[in-house]
Amino acid sequence: MIRLLIAAGVALIVSLAGTRILMLVLTRLNIGQPIQEDGPQGHIQKAGTPTMGGIAVVAGAVAGYVVSSLYGGIFTYTGLLVMMAICLSGAVGLLDDILKIKNERNRGLTVTTKVLGLTAVGVLFVTLLINFTDVHTGITFTRFNFWSFEVGPWIFALWGILLILSTSNAVNLTDGLDGLAAGTSVFGFGAFVVIAFWAFRNQDFYQIDHALDLAVIAAAMLGAGAGFLWWNAAPAQIFMGDTGSLAFGTGLATLALTTNTHLLLPIIGGLFVLETLSVILQVIGFKTRGIRIFKMAPIHHHYELKGWPETRVIVRFWLLGGLCVAVALAIFYADWARVAT
Repeated sequence: MIRLLIAAGVALIVSLAGTRILMLVLTRLNIGQPIQEDGPQGHIQKAGTPTMGGIAVVAGAVAGYVVSSLYGGIFTYTGLLVMMAICLSGAVGLLDDILKIKNERNRGLTVTTKVLGLTAVGVLFVTLLINFTDVHTGITFTRFNFWSFEVGPWIFALWGILLILSTSNAVNLTDGLDGLAAGTSVFGFGAFVVIAFWAFRNQDFYQIDHALDLAVIAAAMLGAGAGFLWWNAAPAQIFMGDTGSLAFGTGLATLALTTNTHLLLPIIGGLFVLETLSVILQVIGFKTRGIRIFKMAPIHHHYELKGWPETRVIVRFWLLGGLCVAVALAIFYADWARVAT
């Protein structure tokens, strides 16, 4: 428990201070976020707000993870691979952010290039995970032997890559309002702190060798996200950029893969699923019938254009995200209670 507190505390302090320093540097260099012209008009005034705040988030999480290990901890292959994936996905996002700023428009890497970059991260992660850890190569719900479908290493690898791609892009789509993606991600990492630590305390039941290390990483990401949210809450003084959203999404996906909660992840990240589905439905509706189901997608922009103040959309969507996490944790605990009692 002390390691979790250290990881979260150090990550929060580093992210909190690091984001502030990053804001000052970016402002001095006159580096800011380009705004999409066809988006809600209220967003035009946000043009020039410092971006790439995800740098401080990743730095905070790494610092929290490393410092916590000094308190009787050891680095594990599983933990190191998760942190590696988070950092590499953040690097893909950073390149995208840099190109947006350089081009002075809200377009960085092409969709194909971004997908290839994240796919490379996924391939590296699942390959090392399968070969250097005892991960269960099945598609699982709350544990390796409940609603688990053994698929073998090749299908598991493809599934892992798909999970990383879909989750990182879902968080990226949600990152359209001040603090929305960061706050919802913090809820998600909170869920994985509980799941991984519970698995550590009940090792014989869940059989996850490095569960404590995974709980520490989740705590570090939670702390780093909370520290960043201090500056990112509406009205945002800095944006996370793709650097942060891709790192957050990859962190959630890799924690799900390593805690055997793959199929629980869509419930934990239910808000991210809703945002993604709204985009898919909008595209299908327009391509097939020439209609727009929503005023604008993702769905948070739909409610903005209906006249909701931005803060109302954010808080209500946070509540939905928190409710999804609560439902997921209830399912996770109910499964344990059903068998243990």
